[in-house]
Amino acid sequence: MSESILRTENLTKRFGGLTATDNLSLRFPGGRLQAVIGPNGAGKTTLFNLISGLLKPDSGRVYFRDRDITGLRPHEISRLGIKRTMQIKSVFNQISVTENLWITRQASQQFLHPFRPASRDHATRERVDQTLEQIGMTNLAHRIAGTLSYGDVAMLEIGMALISDPQLLLLDEPICGMSPAETERAVEKIRELARKVDIVIIEHDMEVVFGLSEDIIVLAQGAVLATGSPTEISSNERVREAYLGRPEDEDYLEEAVSA
Repeated sequence: MSESILRTENLTKRFGGLTATDNLSLRFPGGRLQAVIGPNGAGKTTLFNLISGLLKPDSGRVYFRDRDITGLRPHEISRLGIKRTMQIKSVFNQISVTENLWITRQASQQFLHPFRPASRDHATRERVDQTLEQIGMTNLAHRIAGTLSYGDVAMLEIGMALISDPQLLLLDEPICGMSPAETERAVEKIRELARKVDIVIIEHDMEVVFGLSEDIIVLAQGAVLATGSPTEISSNERVREAYLGRPEDEDYLEEAVSA
């Protein structure tokens, strides 16, 4: 099996009487596009928050390339090479797509030159141009971010994570709210990116999950319900009962995995 880029050991987080993650021990091998799915409240976003340092676990550990990163602050984890996007998209609405990428790149290098002409920073300009091409937004480079469609905002946020040369991308519902055309484009871009950087996604769109992912982890009530390939997950009775629940959803799952 390939080396783990990320793993958790007995990771637990409680909010009062609610256990959001319950003794989670997970392994994410490198070189594979993986998904974490489950019903609302299953602990998916809490897991990402624990990995990225936005939350501290009550117990358990998080390891990134065998380095213990438990308890590190978000910016420290980010600089180690873990980048993430959020459910609620976050970009600088008042400036252009290029400027969003430019600021993010400079911030990742721990310096900002607000009065330095962009024309003199050749390395950053080249990296911005590369990222625009990677996310398919070269033609929107000078658009103000606040005027973009929801799908383009989502792709810009992925670009802002990508421009800092991450080793691991955590994408929290990257497709949510997109039109069918935007979804198709985003899926293809994520598939392309996964050839160069390790990606873990949280996503509710089962067609997207089964079309993209090589491995799937199913969470329920903060614990692991099942792990496996899309085919294995689609035929798992425990997943059908606990996650899908209804006969018509079983039909949808079968259609999604065969798409």
